[in-house]
Amino acid sequence: QVQLVESGGGLGQAGGSLRLSCAASGRTFSRNAMGWFRQAPGKGRELVAAISWSGGSINYADSVKGRFTVSRDKAKNTVYLQMNSLKPEDTAVYYCKAAATIATIMYEGLWGQGTQVTVSS
Repeated sequence: QVQLVESGGGLGQAGGSLRLSCAASGRTFSRNAMGWFRQAPGKGRELVAAISWSGGSINYADSVKGRFTVSRDKAKNTVYLQMNSLKPEDTAVYYCKAAATIATIMYEGLWGQGTQVTVSS
């Protein structure tokens, strides 16, 4: 099974940028879609962005369109979430997830451990 290790979380400034990384182990990574979710205190877990294993299909939540970019480096078995123009409301625990397809990512997959992102105003 795929194991996911996240990095890049921390404290960001409003209007600034952070980049999250999710490194996946195992050869099966190349067959999975990857997604980024976030969960703010008192709220449910929200899908932020997802990308197919090939990189050919990408989805974004309306709240992050134009600000966040998801990408994948196949050689490094790593997916990224580039977060620009950060807002305090982006503060949440961010989780990466490996799933069979983007279409099924809400219903199945393997989770990373989560990483805290805090955006100061």
